[in-house]
Amino acid sequence: MLKLAEKYCDRPVGEFPMLFQRILQNVIRDAFRRRKVRSTWTTLLSAFSGADDDDDYDPLDTMVIDDPSSLGRSPEQNVGQAEVMALIEREIARLPGRQREAFLMRYWEEMDISETAAVMGCSEGSVKTHCSRATHSLAAALKLRGVKL
Repeated sequence: MLKLAEKYCDRPVGEFPMLFQRILQNVIRDAFRRRKVRSTWTTLLSAFSGADDDDDYDPLDTMVIDDPSSLGRSPEQNVGQAEVMALIEREIARLPGRQREAFLMRYWEEMDISETAAVMGCSEGSVKTHCSRATHSLAAALKLRGVKL
């Protein structure tokens, strides 16, 4: 509410509910992202706790790599994957607002349909429709650019 008062005090009062809803949606999204990242890294790094819990402990120092090829893909494959990800991000940015919002909440932030509907202020059926349309649009755009799905 403070962000609304600070940044939008010059706006007409009739716009406040919509602005407040958008600010609230963004704050909720940010909180979900933060929680997801923190829990992922906390879980991953907690398995590498040092014997003496030294602050300078680096989990990467304990990794033993017998065969560098076992690490996965070649540099060319990594570059190709990065290019595809950049293409996907551009195509997501081109989606209509509601489709992009529903798609990101469902598939990027891994929210369920009821959570997404509550945040977006719409029905669960509407969320399903937006996600379906976004998925079909993205698939068509990626196929058009030669990405094999």
